[in-house]
Order: sequence, then C-alpha cells, then structure tokens
Amino acid sequence: MRVRHGHDFRFGPAEFGGAFGDLGVVLPLTLGVVAVGGLAAGPVFLGFGLFCIATALHYRLPIPVQPMKAVAAVALTGQIAPEAVALAGVMIGAVFLVLGATGWISRVARLVPQSVLAGLQLGLGAALALLSLQLMASSWAVGLTALALCLAFMRAPEWPGAPLVIAVAAALAWGLGAPGLAVEPSSWGGLVAPLLPDPALWPQALAQMALPQIALTVTNAIVLTALIAGDYYGERATHVTPRRLSITTGLANLALSPLGALPMCHGAGGLAAYRRFGARTGAATLLLGLAFTALALAPAGASAALLAAIPLAGLGALLLVAAGELALSRRVFDARPSCWPVIAATAAATLAYDPFIGLVVGAGAEAARRALLRLLARPAS
Repeated sequence: MRVRHGHDFRFGPAEFGGAFGDLGVVLPLTLGVVAVGGLAAGPVFLGFGLFCIATALHYRLPIPVQPMKAVAAVALTGQIAPEAVALAGVMIGAVFLVLGATGWISRVARLVPQSVLAGLQLGLGAALALLSLQLMASSWAVGLTALALCLAFMRAPEWPGAPLVIAVAAALAWGLGAPGLAVEPSSWGGLVAPLLPDPALWPQALAQMALPQIALTVTNAIVLTALIAGDYYGERATHVTPRRLSITTGLANLALSPLGALPMCHGAGGLAAYRRFGARTGAATLLLGLAFTALALAPAGASAALLAAIPLAGLGALLLVAAGELALSRRVFDARPSCWPVIAATAAATLAYDPFIGLVVGAGAEAARRALLRLLARPAS
C-alpha cells in the first residue's frame, strides 16, 4: 500500500492555534532586524508569507519557516547594509540548492551520530529557553500568566491556544503598561525592486553572514528538522528529507532575498512549537503564510499598531513551551548511558557558542567514546 505524504489540510482550532506557536522566535528577531538593520518590514513579512505558503503546499505538514539566526544576529549590530543581507541570502540559497540538487546534503546528514543530534536538540532547546526567559523578564506578571495559559491549553488541544494566549497577554500588557514589540509605520516600506549587489560587499556578506549561517542551517534547519519530522509524523514524513529541505531553502532565498526578504530557513524549534500548540497538517503553515502576507500588504499604520500590541513577555511564554518540547525529546531519554557525556558536551557547546561549535565538540566526544569502548572491549593480555 502506498503511503501518502503529509496530511490533508484541516482548518480547525488546533491548526489555527499551532500556526502562531512559533511567533516567539519569528517576531522578535524579524522586527529587531527591521528596527536596527534597516530592512523594510513589508518585504520581510511578504517573504515569510510566500515561503510559508509554498512550504505548506509542498510538504503538507506543519514544517516551519524561520529567520536565519546568524544573519539576523549580524544585522542586529546595525553595521550591515540591506544590500549585504540580500547578497548573503543569495549566497546561502545557491549553496543549499547545489547541496540539495546533488544529494550531497544527505551524505552530510548521515555523518552526524545520533548522540550528537540528541545533544544539539538539548542545547538548542536550552538556548531558546534562556531567550524566552529574557523576553518574559520584560514583565513577569504578563509572562507567567501567559505561561500558565499555555500549560492549560496544552490540555485542551481543541482550543486555538497560541492566539488566545497572545490576546490575553496583550490585554494584560495594555493594563500594566508592559512593553510590546517595537515597530514604527515608517519602517514598513513598500515592495521594492531587486537589490543590486555591490561587489565591495561580497567579503562582508560571505565571512560575517553566509559561512556561519550555512553551518547552523545544516545542523538545525535541515538535519534536525528532517529527523524530528520523522519522529512526529512517521511514514507520512518520509518526503521531509535533508535533500528536499535543502532545495526549498535554496530556492526561497534565491528568489526572495533580492526583493528585501530576510534570509529564511526551516527549523527544529519551530517544528516543535507547531506541534506543541496543536498543528498536525500543513494548514497551520498555510494560515501563518496568509496572515503574514496580509500583514505585509495592509496599510502600514494598521500593521504596525497590531504588532506593537503584542507583548514581549507573552511571546517569551510561547517560546519557553516550544523550547521544552525541543529539548526534552525521546532521543535524549532513550540514549545509552555511554552516550550521555557526548550529549552533555554537545549541548553545553551549543548553548555556550552555537550549533556548529556544538557539532564539532560532539563529533570529537563521540570519537573519544567509541575509542574508549573499543579499548575496554579488548581482551586482557
């Protein structure tokens, strides 16, 4: 019997709730880049919307779309021109299109041991948890209330939990004067002509953004996303492979980065967030894509006012729940005792530095573990 890939779209409350479960990562990074990095908000949100819609139609599962974190981090310094961000997106897109089209990305994925993948999950989850606590610290009253509501809605998946949490948190933040997202109508911009790359920006775009981001995307957005999709959806996710994720990432960035979109990828944390808040089909990603597209095309004043009403602490609560879903995976708990030091070393390096350093440290720890086991298995002379 032929297994159907993905699921038929379902448009119930759970899908609607899951669609907004990953906003704790997407909105703070995106609007930070707009406010500091000089990107226009309209093209950024339109890029997210179009990539979400294409992802939903292609995979028919709640596969997320997220900003590329290394690129966003550099853009948040305020020392990078929008043209350099676009150029980095094109470079990254070309690399992943080639890796996917040739199948080389699958070979890279097979080289990563399970113990290292478990450590990457744990470390990324811990890093997201720390970020969530920083957001919640902007108003503990709002953050803890939102977190309590998140935990309550997890027991009632028939309710659209994430949007209701955001609505209640926004009302409470308004009453308490808690800070919301910083966005001004003047930053919205309009749809723009393709950004023409300046040859002088090539070294900066390559060294500061493209190379660090490629390493992060391979581990978190491709290898881990494919692995966790298989954990969650079994045979219906057999088409969510590193090769396909690499190709869709490459095509999206090649097409959208020159138009002013922030470079984007998929992501393991977003996949966990979608599922935790009820999403089970591609309808969740489709709904988010339509919402972002409408936000991009609406009048700037209305869109900015809507986003400014969302409290940072409420987004932090959503992010904390997603972080727990990612970090506390079955892969961590089912590992053999001899793998625990490898998992711990990988997670610690990921938390202290980034997933690429975590991958390098984890690979070294796994090699040491295997050498030690071979040594212990030798018969005494």
